[in-house]
Amino acid sequence: MKNTDKQRLGALGEEIAADYLLSLGYQIEQRNWRYGRAEADIIARMGAILVFVEVKMRRNNSFGQPEEGVSARKQQLLYELAGEYMHQHKHEGEIRFDIIAITGTQRENAQIQHYADAFFPVWE
Repeated sequence: MKNTDKQRLGALGEEIAADYLLSLGYQIEQRNWRYGRAEADIIARMGAILVFVEVKMRRNNSFGQPEEGVSARKQQLLYELAGEYMHQHKHEGEIRFDIIAITGTQRENAQIQHYADAFFPVWE
């Protein structure tokens, strides 16, 4: 798959995930928020809880489930990003890290799996 195809699929996945979260009553605060080498696909809020969402979309499961693509290194980068975001936005409440895994090639046939509290910070 060419890089532009991969980027297009990733952007579609983020759109599907954002629409999905909105349909559940989440408020989207940020999309593609960057800090250093880390990027949060979606930062959302459900009530008082700040949710950092990693979106993974694959055409099919030939190379494993989409959620398997969230490495320990990616998790660590997201923890660092979350700390900075909380500092900048003066958020002192609860946070959560979710994964939204999407399989398919189009919005109409996409299969969505939402893993709330998918991983937990390991503060060093």
